[in-house]
Amino acid sequence: MDKVKLFKISLLILLILPLAVFSISVKIVFAQTDQAKPTDIYRSLGAALAVAGSTIGAGIALQGINIGGSALLAERPEAFTQVLLLAGLSEGIAIYGLLIAFLLMG
Repeated sequence: MDKVKLFKISLLILLILPLAVFSISVKIVFAQTDQAKPTDIYRSLGAALAVAGSTIGAGIALQGINIGGSALLAERPEAFTQVLLLAGLSEGIAIYGLLIAFLLMG
C-alpha cells in the first residue's frame, strides 16, 4: 500500500469515526432527557467541528514551523526566540477554535 492511499484511509477513519460516535452519543442523550432541543445537536456538532478543524490547522502549521525552525536553528541558534514565537502564534489557531466552540455552546 502506498503512502497516499494509507494517508487517505487514516484520514477517513480519523474524521468519520468521531462523527459516528458523536451521533450515537447524541441519540443516547436525547433518549435520556426530555429538555434537550433538536438545535442542540447542531450546536454541539458545530462546536466539535470548530475545535477539530482548528486543532488540525494548528497541527499543520506547527509541522511547517518545526521543519523550518529546526533548519533555522541549525544555522543560527540565536533565532530560538523567533521560532518559539511562531510556534506560539500557530497554537493560537487552536485557541480560537476553542473560543468559537464556547461561543456556540453559549
